[in-house]
Amino acid sequence: MAGHSKWANIQHRKGRQDEKRGKVWTRVIREIMVAARAGGGDLNANPRLRLAVDKAKAANMPADTIKRNIDKATGNLEGVNYEEIRYEGYGVGGAAILVDTMTDNKVRTVAEVRHAFSKHGGNLGTEGSVAFQFKHCGQLIFAPGTSEDQVMEVALEAGAEDVIADEDGAIEVLTAPGDFEVVKQALIAAGLTPEVADITMRAENTIELSGDDAAKMQKILDVLEDLDDVQEVYHNAAL
Repeated sequence: MAGHSKWANIQHRKGRQDEKRGKVWTRVIREIMVAARAGGGDLNANPRLRLAVDKAKAANMPADTIKRNIDKATGNLEGVNYEEIRYEGYGVGGAAILVDTMTDNKVRTVAEVRHAFSKHGGNLGTEGSVAFQFKHCGQLIFAPGTSEDQVMEVALEAGAEDVIADEDGAIEVLTAPGDFEVVKQALIAAGLTPEVADITMRAENTIELSGDDAAKMQKILDVLEDLDDVQEVYHNAAL
């Protein structure tokens, strides 16, 4: 199955994240704390926490920092209580945007998210207004040049739902959230290491934006991602 080009967007986003390692650490620490509080501190019994710890290691976070935040969340140390809230809205050209936040002050967070949308040409929507346009799934993306046949064989054998060849040569593997870790480990064991591996909200359809519209949409996304309480921003714009 053919898909839209994602590689340029992925590289752009990774570049921005690398520029802001401190911000990445803050987000990952919140994810670790929420995951550990919800499902316990055992990585083997808590897939969400294992994924958060993998992200922390990829961001070069020290092991003692990871452990300290797991301990905070599971009650061994005093910590902050974060609440997860998802906001839905529209960007340029009616593009759909989901904003996942973790906050200790939701009044502050909704004000900041609403301001980011309205100031840059978007609109904050109501609950359910755009979420139906996204699928909750595991996503693994391989760089252009990776063997599509090998990825397909290993991924489907391990229980993946779909393998998509994007038009720029990248290969995308989709899984049910519960099958993500099994498929990921099977691919890594076969010598296939993904550039991106995450549980995500994947847009079912995309809206093509170019020129000024693409620049305006990117600005909205950048401003949202820069907010302290924002963990992830998902959208269906092909920029």
